[in-house]
Amino acid sequence: MSSPNPTRTVLVTGAAKRLGREIALALAKDGWQVAVHYRDSLEEATKTVADCTGLAGASAAFRANLTNETAVRNLLPKVIAQFGRVDAIVNSASTFEHDTAANFSFAAMDKHMRSNAGAAIILAQALHTHLLSRDGSASAHARRPLGVVVNLLDQKLWNQNPDFFSYTVSKAALEAATTMLAMALSPQLRVVGVAPGLTLTSHLLSEKKFEALHKLSPLGRSSTAADVAATVKFAIDNQSITGTTLLVDGGQHLMKFERDFSML
Repeated sequence: MSSPNPTRTVLVTGAAKRLGREIALALAKDGWQVAVHYRDSLEEATKTVADCTGLAGASAAFRANLTNETAVRNLLPKVIAQFGRVDAIVNSASTFEHDTAANFSFAAMDKHMRSNAGAAIILAQALHTHLLSRDGSASAHARRPLGVVVNLLDQKLWNQNPDFFSYTVSKAALEAATTMLAMALSPQLRVVGVAPGLTLTSHLLSEKKFEALHKLSPLGRSSTAADVAATVKFAIDNQSITGTTLLVDGGQHLMKFERDFSML
């Protein structure tokens, strides 16, 4: 006989490092079993698994190229085989490569759309199918916590500039898909967007430049990794949120930036 309160399992894509890792650790600390997705960062993924295991008692790494549809479709069944169930997915992995309207190409758009939008849609579809097969009818779901997908978006969708053209188009597609999936996959599944502002530095920014840009917001600070992870946890836990996006950016979307932060 199954436990009335089984341990919850979450798949976090791109969880080997950076923001995905912080989200994975926050959920593990909250008692979630964490499936750590990675593409090439095996060493970092192994570290995240070890750290999550120390917090929650169960974690495992799963490799998949999110631009490959077959690999994406095989990902959730592998996680289910390992943990027996999946209750939530956080789509944190993201392709982020610079292009503009001047050098836009089908190849660039296709790469970003597959990784940033297509993979998230297929994983939501797969989780919905899993929930139906596991928990049965919609009436049964009324007595259980709903499954949930959280899609990481970007404040720049509400404050557009022409840099990272294909990336922005792919995130805009994912934002639209968040609304449509919330409609199509209810009542079994909630779908929520979380849109950070400038959160972590990169090779495109010096530490000094990052610190200066991070302060450019009405609140005098943008989002931190802890802020974003806390918002993802809130979106997962709150059973009444679906089909909308929570902006976590210190109000940066209220300010006009003519260029991407990395280009300022």
